[in-house]
Amino acid sequence: MMTKKIILLSLIISSCFKCISQEKLLTKGIKISSSIKIKKQTYVLDASISLEQGVVVVEGNNITVDFNNAILKGTKKNPDEFIGVAVFIKGGKNITIKNLKARGYKVALLARNVSNLTIDNCDFSYNYRQHLNSTQEKEDISDWLSHHQNEKDEWLRYGAAMYLRDCEFAVIKNSKVTGGQNALMMTNCNRGKIYNNDFSFNSGLGIGMYRSSFNTIAYNKINFNVRGYSDGVYNRGQDSAGILVYEQSSSNYFYKNSVTHGGDGFFLWAGQTTMDTGKGGCNDNVLQGNDFSYAPTNGVEVTFSRNVITNNKVFGCDHGIWGGYSYHSVIAGNQFRSNRIAIAIEHGQDNEIHHNIFHDNKEAIRLWARKEQPADWGYAKNRDTRSRNYIIVNNNFNENGLAMSFNRTEELNVFENIYGQNINIFKTDSTVTGFDTTLNEEIAQRYNIDSAELVPDIPSPQNPFKGGAALAGRKNIMITEWGPYDFRSPIIWNTNPTDTTGIMKFDLIGPKGKWKIKRFKGVKDISSVNGTFPATITAVKIANSRTDIMIELEYIGSAITTALGQSIAAGKPSLFSFKKFFQPIDFDVIWYAYDFKMHDPIKTGQMIPPTARLSPVKTEKTTKLDYAWWGGIKTTEGEHPQFVTSASGSALFEKGNYELGVTWDDAVRVYVDGILVIDEWNPSLYKFDESPHKTKKLALEGKHHITVEHAELGGFATLSLKIKKL
Repeated sequence: MMTKKIILLSLIISSCFKCISQEKLLTKGIKISSSIKIKKQTYVLDASISLEQGVVVVEGNNITVDFNNAILKGTKKNPDEFIGVAVFIKGGKNITIKNLKARGYKVALLARNVSNLTIDNCDFSYNYRQHLNSTQEKEDISDWLSHHQNEKDEWLRYGAAMYLRDCEFAVIKNSKVTGGQNALMMTNCNRGKIYNNDFSFNSGLGIGMYRSSFNTIAYNKINFNVRGYSDGVYNRGQDSAGILVYEQSSSNYFYKNSVTHGGDGFFLWAGQTTMDTGKGGCNDNVLQGNDFSYAPTNGVEVTFSRNVITNNKVFGCDHGIWGGYSYHSVIAGNQFRSNRIAIAIEHGQDNEIHHNIFHDNKEAIRLWARKEQPADWGYAKNRDTRSRNYIIVNNNFNENGLAMSFNRTEELNVFENIYGQNINIFKTDSTVTGFDTTLNEEIAQRYNIDSAELVPDIPSPQNPFKGGAALAGRKNIMITEWGPYDFRSPIIWNTNPTDTTGIMKFDLIGPKGKWKIKRFKGVKDISSVNGTFPATITAVKIANSRTDIMIELEYIGSAITTALGQSIAAGKPSLFSFKKFFQPIDFDVIWYAYDFKMHDPIKTGQMIPPTARLSPVKTEKTTKLDYAWWGGIKTTEGEHPQFVTSASGSALFEKGNYELGVTWDDAVRVYVDGILVIDEWNPSLYKFDESPHKTKKLALEGKHHITVEHAELGGFATLSLKIKKL
């Protein structure tokens, strides 16, 4: 008996040692083709710049890689410098990646051509994101995103925590992405399930879908995926979104997700194929039981498509639903509160709006059409685009400024709605025809039948709405240079950024703890120099032509995580600050307009035709260059779609290191003291519908002369020069 026990014990010990020995150490470029468990530790491994390689490469069938909460980490400092892929899944079927943390990469996980991919309990926070150039006072056009094309993986230029292409039946669950730009991007991915994830506080997209259909997205937190917002100043969103659905993505089911504070909450566009041909679209998607509140732009945008939007909350947005060119769509059982316009649809057809609650919106429903369609739209050439055939019944309108506004719309059935304390009920004009408010029994009978809620088959669903009320309202969207503030570290936030009285107001926000001011410049008469969170203080700006304000504070309190993902233990002092700098430059700006067929400034490199005698179409004196033009420069003589800009000025600089940045469209050159420091005179280098931004670091002291040359070929134009003190 004793011998048997000894043998059994030996087998157990041997088995344990075998398990330990099976834990694999990661090395750069490791290739995994069978199931494995990784030894838990932090692996500092830089990736190749190529997105076709990975620090870890997985390929094959029936593979489970348990990373055992190991951390993969790149060494680059700033998020816009991150490169490469942490884990590259090259192909196969039945592949599971679980318990992995990866940060500091352009893409944390990239998968191609995988059937039955599972990503479980992974944290891909703090990967690539762009440095944002917009400020509280003014947006910078270079921060706008463009997702319209992804046939050749164009989306990868923005980075992603997870990027999936051609992955059928993918399951992504129990995972987290924060402090990045895009959490999950999917192209040609069908029949997947994405659930119980937290994709919040990113500067681009929570989930992006392109040519992806029949997916279920349920019980996810997808909050604060946003940029392009300054409370009370501008609300642009810059095409960020909680959920983006583009280009022939159909029959997806979005159920009980919290998608608040997104640039758009939900952003659906049929795609270029539909715009060119009038065919297809992102059709038959169902949005049910979600919260799309507090979007700077649209809680839900659905365009050129047919969809169902039911039982959602849409509070405090610019537009609750923007449904341009939507057709055969159903908007039912939703709650709309405190939006500027709850439902806005231009050129919509055969849409049903019923059993919704509209409360405290400036306008509840606005339907209209334009006189003419753009001549270059294939969609308008191939489709009937009249605004027509609406059913608006059984809705509750209460305390709205205007319940319904109609223009150039025909055939409306509007009846059995409840109106309480609205300022105005209807606003119509002679362009509206077939406006019928009498009971239609056939239509009424249709809405007496209860519809069943389809509950997706999701194991152990989380409650994504828990705790969301604490951050209700757009005022909690605070965009920093790296994206939305996430309330995990202290911040000093200027609440009156455009005020001209000289009195600056600040909110001090953060976890529980104490703060004190360590040093400051450019302000005086600070109302308080220490306290606890939260707090409000004021300071008086010291009058000067140059703005150079800095307030540095120390925080001691709870454990915090900084905007760049650094963990600081409880009780350990950490610094945070407010900075504002503006160096005025006495610019003389001159604009010339002419037909570039007679002289191409891009090809010749010359701003002005050498033999021409041109008079300026406009001149201006200014202390800053910050322009945006739609359709050309406008003068008393009319619009000039093609023009050149010449700006020249001088300023006295305090000794220091500076960053000169310029945003432009289409070509720009910047000279400092006659030396060319930024040369972007070749628009063909930029393929995307974006306005680029480029910087140059300079050491300056004393008087310096700056010259900017700019050429616009037509269409949208911008020129913005910023100088930042480092």
